[in-house]
Amino acid sequence: MRSLCLALLLSLCFSSALFAQNPYAIKGIVADTTSSSRLHNATISILNAKDSTLYKFTRAAANGTFSILPMKKGNFILLLTYPNYVDYVAPFTLDSVNSSIDFKVIGMNSKATLLNEIIVKGKVAAIKIKGDTTEFNAASYTIQPNDKVEDLLKKMPGIQVDKDGKITAQGKAVPKVLVDGEEFFGDDPTLVTKNLRADMVDKVQLYEKKSDQATFTGVDDGQKTQTINIKLKEDKKNGYFGKIDAGVGNSGFYQGQAMFNKFKAKQKFSIYGTTSNTNKTGLGWDDSDRFGGGGGGDMEFLDGGMMISYGGGDDMDSWGGQYDGEGIPRANNGGAHYDTKWNKDKESINLNYKIGSLSVKANKNTINQNTLPGGIINSNRDQFTDNYMFRQKVDATYQIKLDTTSNLKIMIDGTLKNNETANNYSSIGTRGDNSLITKSARDLSNNGDEQIFNISAFYTKKLKKTGRNYSIRVAQMVNEKDNEGYLKAKNEYFNTTGQLDSIENIDQFKINKLKTNSFNSNITYNEPLGKKLSLSLNYGFGLNNSNADKRSYNASVPGKYDILDSEFSNDFEATQITNQGGAVFNYRTNKTTLNWGTKINAVSFDQSEAYTNTRYKRSFLNWIPQATYQYRFSQQKSLRFNYYGYTSQPSVEQLQPVRVNNDPLNIPLGNPDLKPSYNSSFNISYNSYKVLTNQSIYISGSYGFVNNQIDQQYHYR
Repeated sequence: MRSLCLALLLSLCFSSALFAQNPYAIKGIVADTTSSSRLHNATISILNAKDSTLYKFTRAAANGTFSILPMKKGNFILLLTYPNYVDYVAPFTLDSVNSSIDFKVIGMNSKATLLNEIIVKGKVAAIKIKGDTTEFNAASYTIQPNDKVEDLLKKMPGIQVDKDGKITAQGKAVPKVLVDGEEFFGDDPTLVTKNLRADMVDKVQLYEKKSDQATFTGVDDGQKTQTINIKLKEDKKNGYFGKIDAGVGNSGFYQGQAMFNKFKAKQKFSIYGTTSNTNKTGLGWDDSDRFGGGGGGDMEFLDGGMMISYGGGDDMDSWGGQYDGEGIPRANNGGAHYDTKWNKDKESINLNYKIGSLSVKANKNTINQNTLPGGIINSNRDQFTDNYMFRQKVDATYQIKLDTTSNLKIMIDGTLKNNETANNYSSIGTRGDNSLITKSARDLSNNGDEQIFNISAFYTKKLKKTGRNYSIRVAQMVNEKDNEGYLKAKNEYFNTTGQLDSIENIDQFKINKLKTNSFNSNITYNEPLGKKLSLSLNYGFGLNNSNADKRSYNASVPGKYDILDSEFSNDFEATQITNQGGAVFNYRTNKTTLNWGTKINAVSFDQSEAYTNTRYKRSFLNWIPQATYQYRFSQQKSLRFNYYGYTSQPSVEQLQPVRVNNDPLNIPLGNPDLKPSYNSSFNISYNSYKVLTNQSIYISGSYGFVNNQIDQQYHYR
C-alpha cells in the first residue's frame, strides 16, 4: 500500500513537472462582427497545419471566451465554426518565441451579412458601398444601342438628370464628372455624360471628393465636391470613336454637335464642337458665366476678409445673371482635351482648351410689392437685354511622384474674356393707392475685357513614422478687368399728391479698371498621438493687393465726355494681410471617425481712396470651429454628422457704401457701427443599401442659423 501511494505521488509530481515545462497555450473571444454579441458554444478546432488533421477542440463559454492548454509547439490552423456563420480560419505557430497567443476578439460574419455586403452567388451586385463611395455596376442596368452615359445615369437609384443635363445625386448637385479618375474637359460634366457611350462604362462611382489636403491627411477640412467617376471597360480604352448629330426645327431653331475621341492605353485625346440656339450651350461654366462676365468691378478677398463692391451696380459688364425672361441664347463652342501618364505612372499631365461665344437677346418683366414704414410700394419694371460674350480658357495639371514618400502637383490656368452688353430699363413706382412715386428710363451699355491667371503648387511628404507627414500649398492669382460704357437715364419724381416734383437727367461715360493680385500659402503638419488619435496643425499666410479705378464723365457738349464727376468716381487701393492657424484632432476606429478642432483667422485690412483722400483700416479675428462624426453600422450603412462655424465680417459697402448713380431710386446707406455676424451650420445624413433586395435609403438634413445677422435695407426715394 505504501509502495502504491508512493508511485501515485511520483506520477502526479512527474505530470505536474511536464505541465510546468509545457507553457504553450492559446485563448480568445468569439463575437459577431456586426453586433459584437458573444457567440456561445462556438466550436474551436485546432488542426495540424501539415495534414489538417484534428489536434484539439473545445467550445466557447457563455461569454464567448475560450482557451486551450496545454499545447505543443508547431504549426497549426485555428478553425472557428458556428451555425449560419462563415467559418473563420487562421494559421498560427507556437514556438519558443511565441509560446502563448491571445487572439483577442475574433469577429465572425453571418452568412446573411456576407451575402448582403459582397456577392450573391452567380450574380454581381448592382450596387456596392465601399467606405464613402457608392459603386454602380453598369452591367446590371439595361441600356439601348447608342445610349450615352447620361441615359445610364438616369437608371441608377438616387441619381437624377434634368433636361439640361444637370446631375443631382443623393440630393446634391454633381458639378464634377471624372473619367477613370481624371478630369475630362475640366469643369464641364455634360461633355462626358452627353458624348461618351453607355456601353463603354464598367462602373460608376459616386462620392464626395475631398480636397487634396484632406485626401492626403485624412482630416476633413469641410471642402467636398459631389463627384461621379466613370470607369471604362478595359477593352474600350483603345481605339477611335466619336459622334455627329444635328437637327433643325420650326421657328428657326437648330442644334448640332460633333466629338472625336482617341483612347490608347493611358492616353486620351478628344476634340468637340457645338452650335445651337436651343438653350443648350454645351459648356459647364457657372451660370453667371453662361450669361455674362459676372461680378464686374467687384473686389473680393478670401479667408473671411473684407469684400469691396467698388463698381456697385453700374459695373455694366454684368449680364444680369441667370436670365428667366423671354430669349434664347445662341452658343458656339469648341475644345480639346489630352491626358496621359508615363514613367511607370509616376508622372501625368492633363490639358484642356476651350473657346466659345454666347449671345442672348431677351425681355423681362418684374413686378414687386414692398411694405415700408411709409406704406405699400409697388414697382413694375421692364428690361430688354442684348449681350454677347467671347471666352478662351486653357488649363494644365501636372503631377509627379518624386519618390515613395513625396508628391508634387502643379496647376495652371488662364482665361481671356470679352463681353459686350446693352440693357434698357423702364420702371414705374406707385403707392398703395396707385398714385405715382417715380418713373424711370435707363440705358446701360458696356464693352469689357478680362484676363485671369492662376497657378498653384501642392507638395506632400510622408515621414518615417507612420501617420507623420506634412504638406505645403502655394497659390498666386492675377485678375485684370478693363470696362467702359455709357449710362443714360431720365428719372421723374412725384410728390405725395402724385404731381411731378422734379426730373433728373443723367448722361455719363464710365471707365472701370480693376486689378487684383492675390497670394496664399498653407503648411500642414500631422502627428500621430496613438493608434487611433492624430493631430493636424496648420498655418496659412495670405496677401491681397487690389486697385479699382472707376471714373464717371459728364458731357461738356453732346458726345464729348470730358468733365469728371468726382461724386460718382473713386480710385481705391486696398491691401489685406491674413494669418491663419489651426489645430484639428482626428480619432478613427473600424466603425467610428471623429475629428474636431478650430482655426483662428487674423485679418488686417487697409484701404485708401484717392479722390476723397480717405483711409479705412480694420483688424479682426475670425473663429472657424469644425466637428465631424461618422459611424458605420456596416459596410452598407452609415450615419454622418458635421458642424461648421465661421465669422462673416461686414463688407466695406455695408460699412461705407460707394456712391453709384445707375439706379437712384434705390440708394444704399452704410452703417459704420456694424459688427461681425456668426454663422453656424449643422448637417446630418444616413445611408443604407441592401444588396439582396436592391433597396437603398438616403436621408439628409441641414440646419443653420446666424447670430447678429447683417441685413440689407434700401431707402426708396
